[in-house]
Amino acid sequence: MSLLEKQQSLIDDLNFIDDLHERLNAVLSRASTMKLAEEHKTDTQLVPGCVSRVWLHGEIVDGRAHFACDAESPMVKGLAALLCEVYTDSDPAEAAAIEPKIWEACGFTKMLSPTRLNGLANMRKRIREMAEGFAQ
Repeated sequence: MSLLEKQQSLIDDLNFIDDLHERLNAVLSRASTMKLAEEHKTDTQLVPGCVSRVWLHGEIVDGRAHFACDAESPMVKGLAALLCEVYTDSDPAEAAAIEPKIWEACGFTKMLSPTRLNGLANMRKRIREMAEGFAQ
């Protein structure tokens, strides 16, 4: 499955939930599924520009990009976990090139503050940088 197909599948699954608040709660519940080993919670793994501390780890496994995260805020962790889910197990070149459409497609841009959206943009930037490094 391509990254575009995976992202669309996640969008379709989330949009199955009609109520926007319930949809966001479903995203936030994903926070519990995301695990980041303590050794990856270092200052070099921190995503700059986030209000809450967010750690992002990326690696290549069998030629595919994999991402994991953690955050101090449960809401931020849920949103970051969804972004990691979008890009995990993707071709690094795709992960570098394809921008997330999930925030707008699921209506989250209407609910999230500009500060949160900026933090997600910073996380996306870090994923892109990692993926570009993996693709070389």
